[in-house]
Amino acid sequence: MYLAGQFYSTMVRILGLKIELRVSNKIDSKQNYVFVANHQNSYDILTISKAALPGVVTVGKKSIKWIPIFGLIYWLSANIMIDRKNTGSARNTLDATLDKMNAKKLSIWFFPEGTRSYGRGLLPFKTGAFRLALAANKAIVPVCASEMHNKIKFNRWNNGTVIIEAMEPIDLPEEMNAKQLAQHVHSIMSAKIAQLNIEAEKLDNA
Repeated sequence: MYLAGQFYSTMVRILGLKIELRVSNKIDSKQNYVFVANHQNSYDILTISKAALPGVVTVGKKSIKWIPIFGLIYWLSANIMIDRKNTGSARNTLDATLDKMNAKKLSIWFFPEGTRSYGRGLLPFKTGAFRLALAANKAIVPVCASEMHNKIKFNRWNNGTVIIEAMEPIDLPEEMNAKQLAQHVHSIMSAKIAQLNIEAEKLDNA
């Protein structure tokens, strides 16, 4: 994820976007985390992936590997693939992800909405990322990007600013199950995205 993010983010100029990246100094590069990010559209690979740190891999749909070129890169990057149609496989994937995370000191990146939002705001979270965080006893790092919906027009060079922020790690609150934890993180990210939207608009209008 890290190398792919660094490579693809260099292509963001094609979109006419300026990326402002903020990374909390509370994130310890020697620790591994569960990263959760908002998923807006197909351009995320060029934008929000810039926040990925060394040692970060993703969990994605098994069908991704069939996408020409990108799918091969995704597979060769040791990312973890799941079959969402197979419940048993998904449970096995959680165990395998946990084992891989601990054995190789990896951080795992999720888009917990499970789909692209396309301007509908931050969608409800699925619980997989939070079940993993609880099982691994790892802090969660929210990664938030300001709104991109309807912002990109290919007939102009300047499509404004997208602010991406990797927030301070959230330690696991006591006595929270995966669903409650998902809702807790969702509320934090929703507030942060609203703040980033205001800041990005001010930068664009300056």
